[in-house]
Amino acid sequence: MTFQDPRPAQASHRLLDAYRQIRAHSLSLAAPLSAEDQCIQSMPDASPTKWHLAHTTWFFEAVLLDHHVPAYEAFDRRLHYLFNSYYEALGPRHPRPHRGLLTRPSLDEVLAFRRHVDAAVEALLATADEQALARIAPVLTLGLNHEQQHQELLLTDILHAFSCNPMLPAYRTPAAPALRLAAAVPEMRWLAHGGGIAAIGHEGDAFAFDNEGPRHAVLLQPFAIADRLVTCGEFAQFIADGGYTQARWWLSDGWAAVQSQGWHHPAYWLAQDDPRLALSGHHGTAGWHVFGLDGVRPMQPDAPVAQLSFYEAAAYAEWAGARLPTEAEWEVAATTLEGFRQADGHVWQWTRSSYDPYPGFRPLPGVAAEYNGKFMVGQLVLRGGSVATPPGHGRPTYRNFFPPAARWQFSGLRLAKDV
Repeated sequence: MTFQDPRPAQASHRLLDAYRQIRAHSLSLAAPLSAEDQCIQSMPDASPTKWHLAHTTWFFEAVLLDHHVPAYEAFDRRLHYLFNSYYEALGPRHPRPHRGLLTRPSLDEVLAFRRHVDAAVEALLATADEQALARIAPVLTLGLNHEQQHQELLLTDILHAFSCNPMLPAYRTPAAPALRLAAAVPEMRWLAHGGGIAAIGHEGDAFAFDNEGPRHAVLLQPFAIADRLVTCGEFAQFIADGGYTQARWWLSDGWAAVQSQGWHHPAYWLAQDDPRLALSGHHGTAGWHVFGLDGVRPMQPDAPVAQLSFYEAAAYAEWAGARLPTEAEWEVAATTLEGFRQADGHVWQWTRSSYDPYPGFRPLPGVAAEYNGKFMVGQLVLRGGSVATPPGHGRPTYRNFFPPAARWQFSGLRLAKDV
């Protein structure tokens, strides 16, 4: 999302409108949740809803207001210790695995913190002249995109928390009945690319995170990529064929994870003999079920498979006689090949690319230098966007990244192969 405007007054209004819209959206995502829901942390990799609401507010206070508003009065300086995530330059912080122990401050106090910071940001935008706006606009825009990232995490984190409840409660009341149980899935088509030198990465004045650039040339060998995502029905065939019981499909670390974690199917899938089906009101219904934001629903064979680790995605690709695309192949295909479908809005798509810096990468200046670069080790890139990604937040150059064993995100796969 870009908020660029050459006219200061219009730029200020655009920033203010975007700020109000994005901040309100965070509250709307939290609205279905009780105070108890918003305090829970189900694993160290996830954070409570209340923490997300406070952390995104801390970002605007610590990175924007403290540096651009003389004599700014913080809501409560003690909150900086509680809600700093990983910014070493901004001081020590509460341990990440213990965020769920923060019953205080209360949810009401966190919401008051948000109102305090919102009023200060709006006052800053109302009084900023052209020079001041030029200084604060990049920081504010980064903060808004940062909050959109946490909006997606808010959903994936609460979904994981609810998956730990034997009753498998729904985050929201389904807006419509379950979709058809069987549907004709278009046959997967292979889109060919002849290879050669191509350019990937962000360029231009629109907003992008620092890890998306600089734009640079890559050499591609001829390849083919699937026109659509792998579906639940197709992945169920992998399970039925013993995919989780045969080491030959798996990378060594992936097979070790299967054995140590007891994986038999994607996260949030339930077999028909799972005792949680009775507690969720689906006892006696045959076939696979899938737990999601709408609660437990019968598995839809034509829906893109989700909640896969990189290891599971790579194992399926090996079983299917294919492979995962590199991130360069994915980006070039998404932007140049006609017929490339389901690029976003469904699941993040695992690639075979390590999360490394692009040639010539330089972190953002100042405190924001810690935003992405220091995580460029031991992770894999995902491309696209999911059902939980806020509208307008994604783009073809967006580089999401997670460790290979992570399976609590809306992550799936698209196949590729050599030509």
